[in-house]
Amino acid sequence: MIGTTLSQRSVIVAGLLSLTAGLAGCGGGTSQSASASSSNTLTFVSQIMNWYAEPEMGGQYNAQIKGYYKNLGLSMTTHQGSPQESPVELVASGKDTFGMAGADSILLARQQGIPVVALFAVFQTDPQILIWHKGSGIHGFHDLSGHPVYVSAGSDYWTYITKKYHLTNIQQRAYNGTLTSFIHDPRAVIQGYIMSEPFTLKQSHVSVNYELTANSGFNPYQNVMFTTETEIKNHPKVVAAFVKASLKGWHNYFQNPKPANSFMKTKNPTQTPASMIYAVNNEKSLILGGAARQYGLGYMSTKRWQLLDQQMIHLGMLKPGFSEKGAFTNSFLP
Repeated sequence: MIGTTLSQRSVIVAGLLSLTAGLAGCGGGTSQSASASSSNTLTFVSQIMNWYAEPEMGGQYNAQIKGYYKNLGLSMTTHQGSPQESPVELVASGKDTFGMAGADSILLARQQGIPVVALFAVFQTDPQILIWHKGSGIHGFHDLSGHPVYVSAGSDYWTYITKKYHLTNIQQRAYNGTLTSFIHDPRAVIQGYIMSEPFTLKQSHVSVNYELTANSGFNPYQNVMFTTETEIKNHPKVVAAFVKASLKGWHNYFQNPKPANSFMKTKNPTQTPASMIYAVNNEKSLILGGAARQYGLGYMSTKRWQLLDQQMIHLGMLKPGFSEKGAFTNSFLP
């Protein structure tokens, strides 16, 4: 899954508040080796994903199993994420060197004084979708009033959509990660990802329509790889090596996803080869399209970060006057 929609935003904010006092000036996640300059010395680093191993983070796993990190002097350990863990907390506390999160999580962290910095964005377009049954009378976000909607509590995109489209009489239901209630209620709407739920529902012979939440105008970068200001300042060569190897991992993953998919299945056996290929085919354009088509995989624009900042301030997620400055850098991208 992706970022803060699984945005368990209230959980993340609570965790960040507990870290603020001790970390506001120091950062964390420092490399555990003296240097990567010697050909005989590897720098021990780690990265924490934002969910269990899936094609959405395929390039990161691919870079590890293909030896791209090692070739650039890094001894990499890749940890799966889980609903109980916040990558921002783990990186800020020094338990991991690099992490994966949504751009909105990065801004929330920085507002709390946690000095994390985005290095590149995997997804140019947020793959989050809202799904409804065919024949439900729903043709877009403006038709959701009066329908039961299963979404994660504190989901930023949902707050934005309800306000923008002036939705009323919404029967918001707690999203619990399953499709059972949705399947049995022809009027229901549920959150999902374009790489996952449509495949599952098709296998269950359930006919649905869906739309990317990014089409609403709220489109934070997702699966953003980040580290701390301290790591960038003290170990810029390590950060540069991490970004270079990761991007190579993604390019190679789309050329041949099978090795990484096989490895990820050992970590997350609920997947099938068919579901993973479906995910790869549906995520590719969201990763390699948009600005990445012109500027390269991982690129982030100041305009996009400023817009997200303004939207989150307007929705009351960030304090008035908060600035996105310092939240990201493209300096390590080719």
